[in-house]
Amino acid sequence: MPAVPADEFHRIRRLPPYVFAEVNAKKAAARGQGADVIDLGMGNPDSPTPPHIVAKLVEAVADPRTHRYSNSKGIPGLRKALAGYYERRFNVSLDPETEVVATLGSKEGLANLAQAITSPGDTILVPDPSYPIHQFGFIIAGASVRSIPHTPNEDFLRALDRAVRHSVPPPTALIVNFPSNPTALLCDLDFYREVVQFARTHGLWVISDLAYAEIFFGNRRPPSILEIPGARDIAVEFTSMSKTYSMPGWRMGFAAGNRRLIAALARVKSYLDYGAFTPVQVAAAAALNGPQDCVAEMRTRYKDRRDVLVGGLRDAGWDVPSPEGSMFLWAPIPDRFAPLGSVAFAKLLIEQARVAVSPGIGFGEYGDSHVRIALVENRQRIRQAIRNIKAFLGTAEVPQEKVPA
Repeated sequence: MPAVPADEFHRIRRLPPYVFAEVNAKKAAARGQGADVIDLGMGNPDSPTPPHIVAKLVEAVADPRTHRYSNSKGIPGLRKALAGYYERRFNVSLDPETEVVATLGSKEGLANLAQAITSPGDTILVPDPSYPIHQFGFIIAGASVRSIPHTPNEDFLRALDRAVRHSVPPPTALIVNFPSNPTALLCDLDFYREVVQFARTHGLWVISDLAYAEIFFGNRRPPSILEIPGARDIAVEFTSMSKTYSMPGWRMGFAAGNRRLIAALARVKSYLDYGAFTPVQVAAAAALNGPQDCVAEMRTRYKDRRDVLVGGLRDAGWDVPSPEGSMFLWAPIPDRFAPLGSVAFAKLLIEQARVAVSPGIGFGEYGDSHVRIALVENRQRIRQAIRNIKAFLGTAEVPQEKVPA
């Protein structure tokens, strides 16, 4: 059989080149030449998982009974722990049997839910910019994506109305993500109330990504869409252990909410996996049920890093908004570099400032005027990054024409 290039497969043809790979290649090349590149690109928590969670993993893995196949939808104790978290945090009561599924991180859950509920040609409404899986999970499943504004305000709601009136076929699902990756925007319950009312009226499923629920820096605590009466008629929400408990490599997340969506996701998963390794699930339950001092410490750590980085960049001449939540800065490209676009600007930062960031276009067409900067280095490294960027801004020569990405 003749070899077939990967891009000749139907689903692969629908996926553009992964723009982050270009910046990662640039970073790897610089490091290969001995450069000290400060990586503020990937949202990959650098702090260790709290010791009591690791201890529970070690305890569980010592029992050989935990080495067997696990439960695809999550062990009962873990699903009960997630329901307990929703009760404490949001005053939302969930049935662990029918309204909760454990996932291999929220990314896997989002992608498999897209497979479960999408028919070829469906129209899905996704904010732009947005986390890539929000769009491409549905594109891989065969849907068409219609972009809507990423801001939780009247522009968003007006776009929903236009989409319902003008999309062919009418949209079947809507993605919301607050605190947002990459924009770091938060929303309030009034916004969710409008979304739920609209979705119920027009027969839309709502898929909420709440991965950054516990990373907020003031009194404005991110809400859950499930707090809105009637939300569980149309909504499911994804959460994750990755950021809250510094457990990114453990790959543990959850879906909670509408029973039909949860059942659909559970059924698809039953064909695809046996669930996370049981000791990981046991440790995740211990994290949710145990002391939460580590969560407050995590929040303080990111706030301190935010304050150092935002203040330092502003002193260096780069006016960057200070986020109320998430672990990211959504930074507009300085005016004199704006014609380059986000990929070329990110490459220039690696070449001349030895700092890696994520190009905004990787999160959607309307992200190309920004870069995303992750708070994933300690304050000393962040201060070094600021010094490098300040020198870069003062001396960099800007190409006269846009550099091809």
